[in-house]
Amino acid sequence: MSLTILVAIIPALTNQNNNALLPGYVLPSDDEKAGKALFISNGCVGCHTQQVRDVAMDQQWGSRPGIPADYAGDQRQDIWRNTATLMGTERTGPDLTNIGNRQPGADWNLLHLYQPRAVNKQSIMPAYPWLFEQKEKVSLGDVAVNVPSPYIPAGGGKIIVARKEAMQLLAYLQSLKQISLNFDTTQIARFLYNKTGQLAKNAVKDPDAMGLGIFQTNCMSCHQADGQGLKGAFPPLKGSPVVLDDNPEKMITIIMKGYSGRPGFGVMPPVGTNANFTADQISALINHERNSWGNKGRKIPVAEVQKILDLIKTSK
Repeated sequence: MSLTILVAIIPALTNQNNNALLPGYVLPSDDEKAGKALFISNGCVGCHTQQVRDVAMDQQWGSRPGIPADYAGDQRQDIWRNTATLMGTERTGPDLTNIGNRQPGADWNLLHLYQPRAVNKQSIMPAYPWLFEQKEKVSLGDVAVNVPSPYIPAGGGKIIVARKEAMQLLAYLQSLKQISLNFDTTQIARFLYNKTGQLAKNAVKDPDAMGLGIFQTNCMSCHQADGQGLKGAFPPLKGSPVVLDDNPEKMITIIMKGYSGRPGFGVMPPVGTNANFTADQISALINHERNSWGNKGRKIPVAEVQKILDLIKTSK
């Protein structure tokens, strides 16, 4: 008992007293709390971490390494279960620290929960069909999921509708956002590649490689590696008139503001704004998309992208 007090209880109380909520922290809603309980009960904690480590490979999971204050708002699930901080121990699947910014779209998340193989044929994540139901028609208040026809089981209706539990789990996933630190960060952990000259020298500077990396991290899960999207769920980039338009203004606006005007497809979130894309990152990304999968579009320079970004900002 004495050892437990010394090595567990006292350090825990000290951490609790020394780490206040970060500015901008939002208390979880009832749906987000229920979603967190579902995240635990369905075993998601066994494959997904929620910790961005101070190593180069973790840059894709967040804008900075995690700090103790990131978890200051976590509370016990109830009096019996101390499962508040879901940092995890193994990355069988991606880290989810910043998934609410990295992949905020409801359409993608619901389809992924219903059948992961629909968006990634190589996925080993289990499907959660019991969070959904099949219907012949949509009722008032129903949230229908754009499921490609090969993944809709025979019988029971052709429309897949999210149950309350699916929407609660979605709410929890969308709430997982790494808080930006709008103050001096010199005293907190930074990624190792920002600390060491050798790693900085090895940083990717090739725009083609940068564009591919940004696409794989932020876009590929919906639009697919072959750029053909998913019929009935996510539009193709291959041969897209928006992608191939000589004037990239509409394409960049969609990246930064999202889009909801295409019939038959879900809402695209503002990926570029959520990920704080810079002009050089957007230039690399759109040039990758404009010149992949048989697409042949002119290369858009960074200066032209910056002018469009300035125009977007002033037209709010």
